[in-house]
Amino acid sequence: MVACSVCRQNEAFYFRQYSGERLCKGCFLDSIENKVRVTISKHKMFTIDDKIAIAVSGGKDSVSLLHVLSKIERDFPSTTLWAITIDEGIKGYRDEAIEIAARNCRQLGIEHLKVSFEELFGCTLDEIVKKTRREKITPCAYCGILRRRALNAAARQLGISKIATAHTLDDEIQTFLLNILHGDITRIARSNSFGREISKNLVPRVKPLCEVMERESTLYAYIKHIQFQEMPCPYAGEALRNDVRNALNRLEEKHPGTKYTIFRSMEKVQKAIEATNKDLSVKKCENCGEPTNRNLCQTCQVLRRFRAL
Repeated sequence: MVACSVCRQNEAFYFRQYSGERLCKGCFLDSIENKVRVTISKHKMFTIDDKIAIAVSGGKDSVSLLHVLSKIERDFPSTTLWAITIDEGIKGYRDEAIEIAARNCRQLGIEHLKVSFEELFGCTLDEIVKKTRREKITPCAYCGILRRRALNAAARQLGISKIATAHTLDDEIQTFLLNILHGDITRIARSNSFGREISKNLVPRVKPLCEVMERESTLYAYIKHIQFQEMPCPYAGEALRNDVRNALNRLEEKHPGTKYTIFRSMEKVQKAIEATNKDLSVKKCENCGEPTNRNLCQTCQVLRRFRAL
């Protein structure tokens, strides 16, 4: 038997390559929960009386975050948790995820709000994709823009003070590299994980899983027997992000710890851009009045393009 590196008593079942640790199930679970606690504390993500909304899609990362924050929240009775699920309108996919999200919320006693693209924008993602197929923009790009708006609208409706999203370490460094590939320097600074207030109309967002690897978030859900949707989004395969993800996974396999090295580099770059770039101001969209750094926000641009086709 190979003993756990931490407790020295139980049999190890997981080898954490980047740290050299061999962990039993209990110590592995504790390590994930402690990592989230440390990340929250280090970056001062929450205050003791925050009203927090967790963006719960029904996937592995969001339901893992739901369970971790629910456990942490027990030590802070002044904190309130809500869950928000966005229904983009993807036939044959989203209905299962919504039910899974609702079931996890009922299990944990967390209030759950569902909002849909159709309610907010008068169309579903399926309808947008069908009409914009000839354009070079991927469905994920449209979805990301509208999801951010929908989540912010739902959070304002509930009087939320912080939105917690389940972006993992992998998500963060993928986005960082994608922004470099696209030359979007200001977005690198705006995509930090620490809940900086940009505008009174934008609910600050935090990413408590930002230092947890995606595969470890998945393993956490499996060990805890947490139900999550395993079916991938039918549109995900078209995104450049998949190629970046695969390249990073190959690098991590060959050079353990590479992902954390990139993450630390990303933090340094974000701070440097924030310190030197003055083009991070926010103004109001000339059409809808929502916060944007352009004359016309991305949501209005997407909807105008869709309706003009």
